[in-house]
Amino acid sequence: MEEYSKGLRITFLIHSIMMAGFAVIYLFIPVLWGDLTGCLSNLVPQVFRLFGTAILGFAISSFLAYRESEWGSVKIPAQLNCLISILFTIVLILGISFWDLPSIAWMYLAVMFGFAVVFNYFYFKK
Repeated sequence: MEEYSKGLRITFLIHSIMMAGFAVIYLFIPVLWGDLTGCLSNLVPQVFRLFGTAILGFAISSFLAYRESEWGSVKIPAQLNCLISILFTIVLILGISFWDLPSIAWMYLAVMFGFAVVFNYFYFKK
């Protein structure tokens, strides 16, 4: 079988670590995070805990992909991360532009835009 690039492998690892970090925040301290950042997690912590669970799923998926060595085993997680990071970026741009998101949304936008660029670069480079 065909191996996948070292760059994509490292991207999976970084993605899994960062998403696990966000998941822990949303799952365990959403109210504190909302108080610190102006994020709405302090108003609707239950929704953010569900969101944290979904993010944890993405983190685990990326970690499992990182552990694989063959392209065929990571193609679907790579496609998922390409698509999700683009969709998150679009929604964050809309939210910042029209829905008055708090300033912390700029950090989320930078992270998700970065992942959109890197995942798509390595996926289409293949």
